[in-house]
Amino acid sequence: MKRTLLTLIAALIAMTAIAQNPCPFKYGATEEDSLKCAEQVTLFRTFYNQKQYEEAYVPFQYIVNTCPCAWSGTFYYGKTMVEKMIKTEQDSLRKERLIDTLIWAQTAYSTYHPSSYSYGKGLGWKAYYTAKYRSQDKELIDQAFEDFIESVELEKENTQPAVWEAYFQLATYKTRSSKDTTYVIDAYERATDYIDGGIIINQQKYEEDLAMFDSLDTQLANNQIGKLQYDKAVEKLVKDTTSCVNAINGYRKVTVKLEKGFAPFASGNVLLSIYTKKFEENKDNLKELKKMLGILSKDSLCRNSQIFNDILYILHEAEPSGKVAFFLGVQEFQKKNYDKAISFFNQAISLYTTNEEKAQPYYFIATIESTKGSYSAARSHALDAARCNPKFGRPYILIGDMYRNSYNQFTNGGEGVIPDAVYWVAADKYNKAQSVDPSLASECSRKRNSLPAVSGKKLVENNLQPGQSYHVGGWINENTTVR
Repeated sequence: MKRTLLTLIAALIAMTAIAQNPCPFKYGATEEDSLKCAEQVTLFRTFYNQKQYEEAYVPFQYIVNTCPCAWSGTFYYGKTMVEKMIKTEQDSLRKERLIDTLIWAQTAYSTYHPSSYSYGKGLGWKAYYTAKYRSQDKELIDQAFEDFIESVELEKENTQPAVWEAYFQLATYKTRSSKDTTYVIDAYERATDYIDGGIIINQQKYEEDLAMFDSLDTQLANNQIGKLQYDKAVEKLVKDTTSCVNAINGYRKVTVKLEKGFAPFASGNVLLSIYTKKFEENKDNLKELKKMLGILSKDSLCRNSQIFNDILYILHEAEPSGKVAFFLGVQEFQKKNYDKAISFFNQAISLYTTNEEKAQPYYFIATIESTKGSYSAARSHALDAARCNPKFGRPYILIGDMYRNSYNQFTNGGEGVIPDAVYWVAADKYNKAQSVDPSLASECSRKRNSLPAVSGKKLVENNLQPGQSYHVGGWINENTTVR
């Protein structure tokens, strides 16, 4: 009995040691093992780069079984290799073994290279490939669903778009098969909460990198750094900004898919029915209130509900944020309480952490100032909105509309400007709006076509010719082209 107990204790100590250090010998216990491992890594890299995947699979197996800590690229590139082999494999038994290898490798990657591949990430991809290749096995699918949830709660904003999509598809399947909407609602809550965070994190990094580009240009111009150092830093920044843009685009694309997939399960009335009860149970739970806000903000009926308003004010009082202040501003804007709206929008601008988020409140302030006839102030805020989001075309449409509406300010020949010239600068802004946001092309075309044409007689009277440069003074104070 004593010997058995000692054996068990020794086994537990050994297991703990493995958990803490999965590879006591990174390349092997002996010099011969290390040489063999290095040789196999070289072979794998060579065959992989030549896309000779069958040949690369042999050293891959040796490495993951004998010296898995040797090189993280074995798992990183191995995933692509094994997937490609699965697609072309004709032998059903070998195909199944390759699928098992692919699924196993995800958590193995995180075990042997935790600094490169977190446990949560490995768990998410394990669930992803299980759902993709083992969809007929109910037990495995149920486990994959639990793995998705654990992965998302571990990775949060870092959860990758493909994992979000697979998780939501599985939640949708479980909802349809069980008639229980809890699965899809919980999945959508998590997605709404964390995906927005993922976009913000990448947008912040992107904006920081853009500022670094300017800083590097200044340092180079002032001979503070050499050309070699400059080129190296720029190369890294290009890689980082490309990664951020790809992540943001990926999150936005999957958001559209999730919203489309969620719509059949939860109309505004259904959501209000579900969240009215949930709100009463969670009035003091800020985390749950934020999740509710994320869901309800997607539907126009919900945004105009009392529960949405109550959640906004509780959160604003307890933990002010740009998002909450923005929605409060929109509510006041809709009620035409413009002073209150501007106050909330200014709060949103001060609390938001990225320029892109600030674009919308700036635009609303510009719209309010335009409504009040304060065109100069409105233009200033509209340009702030466009600066914060260079792909935002509506600020230019707003400026174009204000230019068009300024006709009467020039009817007496003020500033020596013919009144019709406002139509030329208005057209310039509609063109600008369309160039930064092609989705506005139809609206911009309609607005341009509705602008009155300046008669040839008026051009002759003012000694003007089409194509000539022309300055529109007054509050507009811009150069344009005679049409």
